[in-house]
Amino acid sequence: QVQLVESGGGLVQAGGSLRLSCAASGSVFSINAMGWYRQTPGKQRELVATIAISSGGRTRYADSVKGRFTISRDNAKNTVYLQMNSLKPEDTAVYYCNALDYSLGPALPYWGQGTQVTVSS
Repeated sequence: QVQLVESGGGLVQAGGSLRLSCAASGSVFSINAMGWYRQTPGKQRELVATIAISSGGRTRYADSVKGRFTISRDNAKNTVYLQMNSLKPEDTAVYYCNALDYSLGPALPYWGQGTQVTVSS
């Protein structure tokens, strides 16, 4: 089992910045990738960014956040970060941390409790 705890959400004006953190605990050795997703009321949860937990650390971003958001990891702390710059009102959502475990075959997802990000215009 993996537990994920997010922090860093809040209220910010458009153009501002926030940094989200996600600390993993438990069976962290089984995690192959981590990422951030977001969800607004009435909409599907959507991918924001992902990062591989390996020496390569390959990243992937949604088109809507490319050039503004940066995902990074600190493997020693089992923590993933999402630096969000040039925030827009449309970035307002609950942001969820995700971890994927491929150790037993098909990806087993774990989710954090979510953290609210609100961007005012």
